[in-house]
Amino acid sequence: MNFSTHFRAVQGLAPVADALAGTIYSDVVRCDGGKVIFILQRGVGVTGKSTITVEACKDVTPTASKAIPFRYKEIADDDVEGALTQAPDTGYTMTAGSGRIDIVEVDPAYLAQQGYAYCRLKAVEETDSPVLAGILALVEKHTHVQDQMSSPLV
Repeated sequence: MNFSTHFRAVQGLAPVADALAGTIYSDVVRCDGGKVIFILQRGVGVTGKSTITVEACKDVTPTASKAIPFRYKEIADDDVEGALTQAPDTGYTMTAGSGRIDIVEVDPAYLAQQGYAYCRLKAVEETDSPVLAGILALVEKHTHVQDQMSSPLV
């Protein structure tokens, strides 16, 4: 599978020290009829944590937004994956710690049912302690282009 033919990568929030201070929002991404996966990667940050939610958005501005349910998984710094868990529209509070990854999945069918085509991740700081972090959004392309390579990789 050629990754770039199946997913579009969007920089949701460039990695930065104290990235989750206060209330932050990722960039708004268009779903294009496919699943949206937010990857929140955390480096150094021992006690800082935030409540994570997802907002459906009417447009890129957004002129209107609404918290929605989603699924998430936490991955510890030793690559131990937690269970894929259903979160309500009020979200979940992430586990504090360095070297962690949070995977947040948004269902495009649910967005469409609600009349939305865009979404963003929202983090509200619960414990005020700097966390080095960044957010990458992967948008599944709803029409898959056949993988083709002009020359083999060596």
